[in-house]
Amino acid sequence: MTLNEALAALGGLEATLRAYNHALGCLNYDGETVAPRNSAPARGETMAFLSGIIHEKITAPETGELIDTLLSHRDELSLKDRRRAEVLKEGRDDLTLVPADEYMAYQQLMAEAMQVWHDAKLASDFASYAPYLDKIIAYNRRFAQRKDAKRPAYDVLLDGYEKGLSHETLDPFFALLRGELTPVILEVAKRPRPDTAFLEKRYPIHLQRQFTDRVMQIMGIDRDDCAAGETEHPFTEGFNKHDVRITTHYHEDSVLSNLYSVVHEGGHALYELGVGDDLQGTLLASGSSMSIHESQSRFYENLIGRSHAFCEVLLPELKALFPEQMAGVDVETLYRAANLAEPSLIRTEADELTYSIHVMIRYELEKAMISGDLKTADIPGEWNRMYREYLGVEVPDDRRGCLQDSHWSFGAIGYFPSYALGSAYGVQMLEQMEKDVDVWGAVRAGDLRPITAWLGDKIHRYGQLLTPNELVLSACGGPFDAHHYVNYLKKKYGELYSL
Repeated sequence: MTLNEALAALGGLEATLRAYNHALGCLNYDGETVAPRNSAPARGETMAFLSGIIHEKITAPETGELIDTLLSHRDELSLKDRRRAEVLKEGRDDLTLVPADEYMAYQQLMAEAMQVWHDAKLASDFASYAPYLDKIIAYNRRFAQRKDAKRPAYDVLLDGYEKGLSHETLDPFFALLRGELTPVILEVAKRPRPDTAFLEKRYPIHLQRQFTDRVMQIMGIDRDDCAAGETEHPFTEGFNKHDVRITTHYHEDSVLSNLYSVVHEGGHALYELGVGDDLQGTLLASGSSMSIHESQSRFYENLIGRSHAFCEVLLPELKALFPEQMAGVDVETLYRAANLAEPSLIRTEADELTYSIHVMIRYELEKAMISGDLKTADIPGEWNRMYREYLGVEVPDDRRGCLQDSHWSFGAIGYFPSYALGSAYGVQMLEQMEKDVDVWGAVRAGDLRPITAWLGDKIHRYGQLLTPNELVLSACGGPFDAHHYVNYLKKKYGELYSL
């Protein structure tokens, strides 16, 4: 196979994979949003069948030949073509470790596990879900062993979400956060609690849907390219820069839950919508890593969305839709309520100060799950113990405990640390952005375009063309240092609570 033949074959394979993955993504989005409850088994069979074709295409001998040809001409390739070959090789190396029938069975298992998780969460019944999770854990442990038996299995899984990530990196990261932030959390608990009574009133869901539309408009999200659906656990599905789909979950007694869900998922959407035109249709047309992706969602959700300037923009919108509920509320009251800091049960509802403790608990649980030190049946008890020890809260039921997140149901063991890393990356990005852009002037004007343009230039347009480390160096003006994140939180909450 010549170099030109290999490049042509790569383009053809990308087109094929793009079509199958688009179909799989649509089935997944449909299953999570509007599909009837009993559709899960048949949908799982279809997804397993399509996944089997993807497995066959990627592991085929001719795919191995085209990769070998391309990488043997590495010095003759453009950066884009070299990265396309490298990303394909990484995917092929992983898939060749798993027989096709086992891979297809796993895809069907995950599709069914999502429905079982949903039902188990509503019923607060971990026992009904445990057999599915047990199989998912066993598959991931087996995969990690096949990929690299010399490394801890959990490190292998972490590496799949952030190249080079391991417990040796994360243990000191979480130790720093725990050591520096715990005293602040304890001091905040002694201070008067801000007024949040206005947030506990009834906010009709049909009006919250209108609020979602307005928030997406403020964020600069083109609704011709991005849809918004409803699901139990919000997520974003990105197919290409003209087809991105976010989701949210509405609670009548918690308008900020939907707000920050939409802003978070909107951050993911802006990343996908901002990938360069030159990368569309290739394997590079998605986020660099999950930590980089979460840096964008957490950036918009917290650094922008919970800022005083953004609250100045939100207040008139809230008052227009909910005049009775927001009567007498001023910007300072909204800002303090949006930044209420106190130990809580639900990760997605957690404040910035305590959020990473929620992630750390999941990190510790996953390490034990994959090593075999924690049996699946014992997860609820250990979850509850750690919430009591680290956050001082009692978990009343599985629904608000170990069943609150959907991630394990779709096999994302090793994903959770991405949220904490992404939060920390975002702070350094903001510090650098403030040197180039009048960030808060733009936010107060209700025009986030200069902010998105900066992130687009530094992060979004590159897709997977650059590695996470390269993007962090480019966007942050230097290497990652978690002290920036710690200092930001200590300063912000020190001012909020007069510490």
